[in-house]
Amino acid sequence: MQINVSARHGHLSPATQSKIEAKVSRLKRYFDRLTALNVTVDLEHSAQPAVEIVASAEHFHDLVSHEVSGQLWRSIDGATQKMEQQLRKHKEKVRDHKHVQSSRHP
Repeated sequence: MQINVSARHGHLSPATQSKIEAKVSRLKRYFDRLTALNVTVDLEHSAQPAVEIVASAEHFHDLVSHEVSGQLWRSIDGATQKMEQQLRKHKEKVRDHKHVQSSRHP
């Protein structure tokens, strides 16, 4: 899985980038078909940094989560939690779809 961390309107230190990568890499355990995670940190309003996570998966459209908070790490945690929920829901849909029995019997 490829993880890209980028910043808009500012700069993130390499240490901060690696911490973000470590935190976001845990999303792989919720859905194993993830191919890429793109994390964008928007520092235009330094008092309220915005974080966007875009997850690309095999045979599925991209999932997106946004979070704006007063602190960078709260924004990252919030966006990560939202993405976890989306991945869980998608995994349940995929898993349940295969096990649904039709009401029609031959």
